[in-house]
Amino acid sequence: MSRSTRIIALAAVAALAACSDRTSPDPLADDPLAARAATSERGEVARERLARRLARALADPGFRAELKRELDRSPVAERKLHLQRFLSAADRRALRAVARLNGESASAVHADAREAIPLELYFPVPEHRSAWRGDAHLLVATAADDHEAPVAFAPSGRRRILDPDAPPDVPVLAVVPVETDFDRASLPRHILPAPGGTPKLPAGLQMTRAHFQDDFEGWLKGNPEFEVHVLGQSGSSDSLTSYACAGEHAGGYYTFDQNGADWSGNVLLFSQAQIDSYKRLHPNQNLRLFVVEDDDGACQIKTDSRRFAALVTAVEAAYPLLTGGRDSTAGLQKYWKRANALQKILKALGSLITTSDDLVGNAVESSVTGASYPGANWVVKGDKNATNGWLNLVVR
Repeated sequence: MSRSTRIIALAAVAALAACSDRTSPDPLADDPLAARAATSERGEVARERLARRLARALADPGFRAELKRELDRSPVAERKLHLQRFLSAADRRALRAVARLNGESASAVHADAREAIPLELYFPVPEHRSAWRGDAHLLVATAADDHEAPVAFAPSGRRRILDPDAPPDVPVLAVVPVETDFDRASLPRHILPAPGGTPKLPAGLQMTRAHFQDDFEGWLKGNPEFEVHVLGQSGSSDSLTSYACAGEHAGGYYTFDQNGADWSGNVLLFSQAQIDSYKRLHPNQNLRLFVVEDDDGACQIKTDSRRFAALVTAVEAAYPLLTGGRDSTAGLQKYWKRANALQKILKALGSLITTSDDLVGNAVESSVTGASYPGANWVVKGDKNATNGWLNLVVR
């Protein structure tokens, strides 16, 4: 959904909600859905205003030099900065500079920074990141969703719409919703090295190879953030919840960072202790392995639960009762084998005011799908049962 379409839709939700209750002096106060729609619209407008102000401030050589220093010293992957934290640091020095260089009050800039959702600031295209030397030859662009046409501003303040499928030649500084856990991103990852330098993982379900057919990420959002979630029964309900997550920002033994179509290595998905605990608390209940491309908060699946249910229903229709998994033993060898996963409804953390994670798909054992791929034994099935990738899973 484009930005303009989304804002119109959100405004319509708010308007309909307001019309439904003429007796209330403040319909938004009585209707949470309408209130969230209005809040989301205000946040999007604030985000675009912040991007324009930042671009205009970058016409100033001193501000450009300060921003370049902060980007270069960032310990976060892709040299990212948390925009609101950058603005508020050192007694709001950057915020006051942006306000001054735009001829506005600091309170106006501060109000938009508070109204917008958390934003990150960086050059998502590696060639742009290495090419920018702190000059005024750049654009500041913003978008909320993957593959949405970015709105960009030159240091002159001139607005233009960029191609959502390919970046321009001029370096583009992105102002986009936060995907990075900035509180954890710069912390050391404690993985115990084994002889030869290979991480020594605890016993359990591990992944040694992954391939995905798409990066599920628009160029303005930089590198993809693939995550593998272990989903199981939530309490005694008919819903699923995430019991473990492996990904770029998962930390420790659960960390893997896939920035292209293929990844190989050794990452823990679910320890044997976790497997045993789950089986003890949920007898006769199996697990689902589900892959997402994270767009909003590391290791938290944020999506419309109806999208998730539709995807799982399509995969279940193709492979009835065989879309889950469990540990199994044949002789002395352990395996992760196909199994029936009863729960199909996700207790997701969706919200109207955040972006949605891309649902890459549900992992199904290759022998069930009838398709095999080199070096893999599970296939990732997405919307309409499309093959979106494949994995190699082992139990050690």
